[in-house]
Amino acid sequence: MSLIEQKNISTEKIATHNNATVKENNFHLLKYSLVGIVFGIVFVKAEIISWFRIQEMFKLQSFHMYGVIGTAVVVAALSVALIKKFKIKTIGGEAVVITNKPFTKGNIYGGLLFGLGWAMTGACPGPLFAQIGAGIGSIVVVIASALLGTWTYGYFKEQLPH
Repeated sequence: MSLIEQKNISTEKIATHNNATVKENNFHLLKYSLVGIVFGIVFVKAEIISWFRIQEMFKLQSFHMYGVIGTAVVVAALSVALIKKFKIKTIGGEAVVITNKPFTKGNIYGGLLFGLGWAMTGACPGPLFAQIGAGIGSIVVVIASALLGTWTYGYFKEQLPH
């Protein structure tokens, strides 16, 4: 096996999405990273990562965050409706499958825990890495806590109400 063949094998990996197999290489990762960087810049410029904006929201002092969240909900609902109506496929040509999920009391508990953590830390999981990029170093503690919480959920998943 030549050095070029070895390099190609090491930079390509097989990923499975929606029960289909897709070849990914480092170029895909670069595209995703660039989108993430742009998304983070938008978060910073729109003040979505601002602890003060989040506290204003929870104290019902400002409409800013409610407007952002409401816009995101509308865009997501329209996107899902369009995906279902036109049977839009992924870039890799795979069918997008959106399954219905039952509502349980676990949704209430999870939502309460999520909101409590959001209010206490001033950080939603979405912009955590944008906050690090903005120089808010203490967010590392929040990321570690989020990872610990995710691991804890995975450990106790079978015992929890679903």
